[in-house]
Amino acid sequence: MKSAPKVTINFMQRLPPEILTKILLYLDASSLFCIGHVNKLFNLLANNNAMWHRMNMLAFGKSKKWKPKNKDDTLKKLSTVEIQDKPEGYWRRLYFRTMAGYNENKWKKELQAINPYTGLPNQTEWVLRNLHVTWELTVTDKLGSQGTFEQRNLYFSESSVTVCWSGGNWPTFHQLSTLQLHGVMRVALQCPNLKKPGWRSLIVKHDIDDISKNSQIIGTDKLIKLMLLSSGIIIGIWRDQWSIAFVMFSLHFNKLVEKSLLGSSLCPYATPVDRLPFDDVDPDYGLHGYTLHILLHNTVTQIMSGHFPKLFCRKDHIQDGHIQLNAINRGNLSQHTPLSGKITLPWKTDALHGTVENCCMTSLTLLDEYQNPFWCVSSPVCMVFADDNPVSYDYEGEHFLIKYQDAEGRLHMELVWLEEQRQFFLICLSVFVAVDKVNKHFGRDY
Repeated sequence: MKSAPKVTINFMQRLPPEILTKILLYLDASSLFCIGHVNKLFNLLANNNAMWHRMNMLAFGKSKKWKPKNKDDTLKKLSTVEIQDKPEGYWRRLYFRTMAGYNENKWKKELQAINPYTGLPNQTEWVLRNLHVTWELTVTDKLGSQGTFEQRNLYFSESSVTVCWSGGNWPTFHQLSTLQLHGVMRVALQCPNLKKPGWRSLIVKHDIDDISKNSQIIGTDKLIKLMLLSSGIIIGIWRDQWSIAFVMFSLHFNKLVEKSLLGSSLCPYATPVDRLPFDDVDPDYGLHGYTLHILLHNTVTQIMSGHFPKLFCRKDHIQDGHIQLNAINRGNLSQHTPLSGKITLPWKTDALHGTVENCCMTSLTLLDEYQNPFWCVSSPVCMVFADDNPVSYDYEGEHFLIKYQDAEGRLHMELVWLEEQRQFFLICLSVFVAVDKVNKHFGRDY
């Protein structure tokens, strides 16, 4: 006779839910989160509002000494209407949100020390790395399908970070509908092989239909072409087709930690507006005392760094709705600056890599007379031949332009290539700031 097959009895699942809940009350947050991935029953028990309300009270209750007298007493309290009235998952989300921002006061203190050279917090990169902040890109196509991509590479400079995503199943460029960039901080739980919970803060959301109207191809190599969508966004597209190879975002350090942590998944962080003191004595208030810090860099190296204080504009030089701040004048040879390398933008995916000539990143920080960030830009730019080579008695070489423009201002750079030295020289650098921005910031009417 054949022996009857052994029947495996799951004694845990035969226990009443009340007993299981009592057992789960002994677990910490890491264990409770992990056990919720075992099966449907434990997922239901480990994710109810009562359990996570208790976690919140233990970790962040008004009295740090609060302790339940016994488990039965806790169960009675957790069954109250006030706790269970909240939407499903409310207390769990609140716990991880609070955990993610629990050291907010600590990292804000770290950001108080300002670098006098850049006008930005000294420890921005250190804080971002120490908090293990990452950035996720959520892509939606025109059919409504959505996918989220985790960053593959990071490149830090003095005043910005370039984030790159590649690999995975991207829609074609023409199928894109929206791009959403979120800052993410995961809670440090002991959960191997599980994606840890955390908090997502929306930084920017772009509708492709709107921004693609002004999109342009700024560079190509043998494999890809670079599509500049708007300030800070590049999409690498495989040549002779419209499939996506990678996406790059360039993020300026100004308020980047706050933007990456203090928004919600749907609403970005609202940057507070600093009120400047009203000045009715200085007739040129808002036209002088500016400081410019500017970088040219790529995903590998720094090409140029410049610091230009005491910039100003006379009233009679305000033209076309902009004030003009000249940092490097073409006629002043002592101001001309050599670049430490060529203008290039290296890229790589999981399988391939390359370099696009005549493209790079610029990070611009314009400080007002109080040394507060006034206009901050971090964006890809391209270098083009100057249409009309100016007559120059100082340099023999081809002239090039690098330009950038948005609603708040524009950047104008002129370079010359010296063949003998095999080097670029920056011979003109001007920043144009919208008068409307100046008037709003300083309370003027220029």
